[in-house]
Amino acid sequence: MQAAERQLDLQVNAQSDWRDTLVAFWHGGSEQQSFDRMLLWCALLLLGLGIVMVASASMPVAERLTGNPFYFVARHGFYVLVSLVLAGAVLLVPMQRVEQYNGMLCLVAIALLIAVLLIGHTVNGATRWIRVGPMTIQGAEFAKLFFFIFLASYLNRRYDEVRKNLKGFVKALAVLGVLSVLLLLQPDLGTVIVLTVTAVAMLFIAGARVEQFIALVIMMAMVFVALIVFEPYRMRRVASFMNPWEDPFGSGYQLTQSLMAFGRGDWFGQGLGNSIQKLQFLPEAHTDFILAVIGEELGFVGVVVTITLVMILVVKAMLLGQRALRQKRPFAGYLAHGIGIWFFFQAAVNMGAAAGLIPTKGLTLPLISYGGSSLLVMCAAVAMLLRIDYEVRTGFKLKEAG
Repeated sequence: MQAAERQLDLQVNAQSDWRDTLVAFWHGGSEQQSFDRMLLWCALLLLGLGIVMVASASMPVAERLTGNPFYFVARHGFYVLVSLVLAGAVLLVPMQRVEQYNGMLCLVAIALLIAVLLIGHTVNGATRWIRVGPMTIQGAEFAKLFFFIFLASYLNRRYDEVRKNLKGFVKALAVLGVLSVLLLLQPDLGTVIVLTVTAVAMLFIAGARVEQFIALVIMMAMVFVALIVFEPYRMRRVASFMNPWEDPFGSGYQLTQSLMAFGRGDWFGQGLGNSIQKLQFLPEAHTDFILAVIGEELGFVGVVVTITLVMILVVKAMLLGQRALRQKRPFAGYLAHGIGIWFFFQAAVNMGAAAGLIPTKGLTLPLISYGGSSLLVMCAAVAMLLRIDYEVRTGFKLKEAG
């Protein structure tokens, strides 16, 4: 009888240990650890996947444009290294310091967008880049993060005003309006949509009144429909998205080639490096449509793994935001929520465009697609999440100068 009881105790303890291990793994390690290891590993795995897939997808176009098949992957690797150095620097900055400079960062975002319009480099009819020696800077990418930092600080400082007063709600949107106008002049509707959706979600999380929230959503939807209807090239994108096979060699070319890439991938793909569509059939294979190459070479399983890694990062950010709010760290909480929503929406738009679920918007897949500015900003955002997690776990507070 005693032997049976001991065996039952061992089974219960084994189940308890297994559950505790699973919970600890999800939370990134034990409570004694000062940062979320699972969050860090997800970001590093996405970066690693990005390096491999950019190398695979970009070689044909790099060979054609420059004569060097490793041109884009070498630049991407350089940007990854710079991004990791930047992330390490951001990780050392307390969130209180970041909040102190929120206004200055917002002004930098506006200045960058103005500079793009004045001295920017034009590609395919869009002026979105500033040349700095061998590098190009896309001001819109930095504007996203800087605006979310500003909005998180605003929601912290004007919490009661946002909840109870229409004026506080409108003032939060005034800066968004300025950034949106500057972005539409480039033109860059995709970034405007990302900024708007994330800002509206952050206002809702902060407790904005429901009627104001609904009115804003309806108004924004009407504005976006008008921007699409009255701009011929945007209207062509929507029409081609509705039926890409009607003009497979014209307006529907990108989407049909992307869908063929997914179709060829099947369950386990054609094998790394064996994509046919990247051989100058699929435009932007290493940037906007890199998920199609992942689908063709790594199959359905590769796409699911990619989506899972992105979603773990997003869920981690949202849960971290809740923990920060419960610890009375509103700025960190709102910023973590903002970063999570931003990553989710941008990834969803990129994946949806590649799969033909929504019209093409020209947004990168976070931490994977080729693009220096995007990598720099996304890595800085992940570093901020790790910093928030560190401060929440350790109870860190900046000592006041006395």
